Amino acid sequence: MHVPRSTPLLAWLTNPGWRGHLIALLAGILSTLSFTPFGLWPLGLVSVALFYLGLQQLTPQQAVWRGWAWGLGLFASGASWVYVSIHVHGYAHPLLAGLLTAGFVTGLGLVFALMAWVWARWLRPGQMGWLSLWAFSALWVAQEFFRGWFLTGFPWLYHGYAHTDTWLAGWAPVGSVWLLSLFSVFTACLLTRLWAWRQQPGQLGLTAGLIATIWLGGLGLSQVQWTQPHSEPLSVALIQADVPQSQKWDPDYIDNSLARYRDMSYAVAGVDLIIWSETAIPVLQSRAEPFVQSVADNLRAEGSQLITGIPADEYRDGRLHIYNAITVAGVEGQTYNKHKLVPFGEFVPLEDWLRGLIAFFDLPMSSFSRGTADQPPLLAAGQRLAPYICYEVVYPHFAARLAAESDLLITISNDSWFGRSLGPLQHLQMARMRALESGRWMLRGTNNGVTALIDPRGQIAQQIPQFEQASLVGEVQPYQGLTPWLRWRSWPLAAVISGIVLLSLILRRRLA
Repeated sequence: MHVPRSTPLLAWLTNPGWRGHLIALLAGILSTLSFTPFGLWPLGLVSVALFYLGLQQLTPQQAVWRGWAWGLGLFASGASWVYVSIHVHGYAHPLLAGLLTAGFVTGLGLVFALMAWVWARWLRPGQMGWLSLWAFSALWVAQEFFRGWFLTGFPWLYHGYAHTDTWLAGWAPVGSVWLLSLFSVFTACLLTRLWAWRQQPGQLGLTAGLIATIWLGGLGLSQVQWTQPHSEPLSVALIQADVPQSQKWDPDYIDNSLARYRDMSYAVAGVDLIIWSETAIPVLQSRAEPFVQSVADNLRAEGSQLITGIPADEYRDGRLHIYNAITVAGVEGQTYNKHKLVPFGEFVPLEDWLRGLIAFFDLPMSSFSRGTADQPPLLAAGQRLAPYICYEVVYPHFAARLAAESDLLITISNDSWFGRSLGPLQHLQMARMRALESGRWMLRGTNNGVTALIDPRGQIAQQIPQFEQASLVGEVQPYQGLTPWLRWRSWPLAAVISGIVLLSLILRRRLA
């Protein structure tokens, strides 16, 4: 396969040596700059284009290193915020925290190593034609599917999130962030062919037509209103109490934290809904019941209904089960138990081996039980609310089921685990995508930011700055109806991806 080598950069990029791996590493870092808070989305296209070009002449074994280098660049720059939770809140020595973080991002990079190997071994056609571009894009989305599932999943830094605010965003209600990933990666691959097709007007015209169809199609779809408002708007207040993580579970500070939430809520009483953050009540539900009931009754007298995060506990099968939960305070049966738990933060894999080795494996409340996957929406203020606790909002397919049954989306979180890193801002961007995919308002309540109201187009209507003690008071509109994504979810896209991969395998076999 011939790739133009008009510059030393291209020569290094397409050869298997360390220079090509270094370029791939730097390209992975460029991809992080395409996400919030930087928002330099064209760099994401450049990043993918460099990765794609760099794989064209490599053997499968060489491609493994190239893919790992790109993935390492992405995750070391975009997900190394886990160091904060390991060192600052997990009390691990900086060296140990650094080693654990390095192991984490190194392991994640292996996903792209696997993708690169599959591409070079099974899917790369003998000629850089149209099928090559589609096959690489399809394999990319398959990698994101896999990454969101394997070992409970890490569905972070999907390429499509970089386009939450571009014309491609119009495709989100049709096929979710994964469709944005497909079209964005395909665009990047197309851009690599412009020079090779410079003397082929037909190919250039088709390339321009495809890019225009994808991007202008997204712009046109953004004008479609997939869902419809129903009933009257609701007034809401989201309480950002800004309780330091170091004090949250300390018995000496719990009374002060509860009083802070209570007093801030009484100050805004009269709105329809008042939202407290994830585990705002750091006491087991059975023990906190008198306090919760008292506050709920006082707020109800003012016309407000309270929703809060709390550890729910129950005895079942002869032992105590504790859930990370969100509950409509004072209303029996309106509690949702978190299903998607965070490894090490909410449960410890290989617990019998790891418990007690270091403080990080003994974080407060790291023994939660998993809630069932088929829980119904919460009912509050006459509306159905799809509840997501922290990490759950980053799973597109999981979030779609509850969204399809609800009028509003609500997510509560405690992102203070990640300090002033990129993590909380990336988390907010993913919550915005869930609102856009479903065509519904999202109420995002956090302990120390970013607390926000997000409209059905994924735009932030109101927000509170991070690390401030404040209440966000606003208005949201319940919506009904199903976007294509909520109706069909990932099955049409999965069928397309499978078809492209199968066709590529057949063609590769015939060309071999």
